[in-house]
Amino acid sequence: MSSPIYAADALLAPTRLLDFNDTALRALVESRGWARMTEKGRIGEIYDFVRNEIEFGYNQADDIPASKVYADGIGQCNTKGTLLMALLRAVNIRCRLHGFTIHKELQRGVVPELVYPLAPSDILHSWVEVWLEDGFISLEGFILDSTYLSSLQSAFSESRELCGYGVGSDNLHSPGVSWCGVSTYIQNTGISKDLGIYDSPDAFYAEHSQSLGKLKGWLYRNFIRHWMNARVRKIRAGRMPIDFGRGCSNHVH
Repeated sequence: MSSPIYAADALLAPTRLLDFNDTALRALVESRGWARMTEKGRIGEIYDFVRNEIEFGYNQADDIPASKVYADGIGQCNTKGTLLMALLRAVNIRCRLHGFTIHKELQRGVVPELVYPLAPSDILHSWVEVWLEDGFISLEGFILDSTYLSSLQSAFSESRELCGYGVGSDNLHSPGVSWCGVSTYIQNTGISKDLGIYDSPDAFYAEHSQSLGKLKGWLYRNFIRHWMNARVRKIRAGRMPIDFGRGCSNHVH
């Protein structure tokens, strides 16, 4: 196995959250042979791994290390993004984080209606920007695994747009989430506020956090997220809890 990687470039460096020198992550990179691929191939294979082998779901917090996301086997925009960045840097691909907030409506259908009023109006969101050839491209389409997305496409076969169930897209049935060397998106029509670009998730969470308060935070970690994950599993299996409206108003400011 190759030696641990350390780099002076801030967009290649390990951090507390981008812990790609973790034993399990190093073993994963080695077993997949990603480091021996072309640059575009490395990005694509890692993107596909994070998109489909780490299923859409909710971890205990946003600011957990990549190794924890990998161990959980599930993730959402922020946590899957951390894992994606760690794996990309492990194979010498420069990447950074672009932070946003999204409208809470985008989570409707996954968040049970009973607790939906408790959710903050704007939810912390991010995507990964990766350097390819001569510029950065934005990667957001890895958030939803293909089985989950296919279930939503079947359930909303008559709808072109969807804002809910973790989707914010004006082209639900052809959202362009597969890797082909260009930017990918799946929640971008739900964006509310642009929070800027950061070298690492560590820097992002040092400035921004999802403020829930002690009681709501405890409820989320111990009960609500498990309820949400159960709903995600039902949706993935084709059992849709259709109990929401579909409109996101997209106005970045």
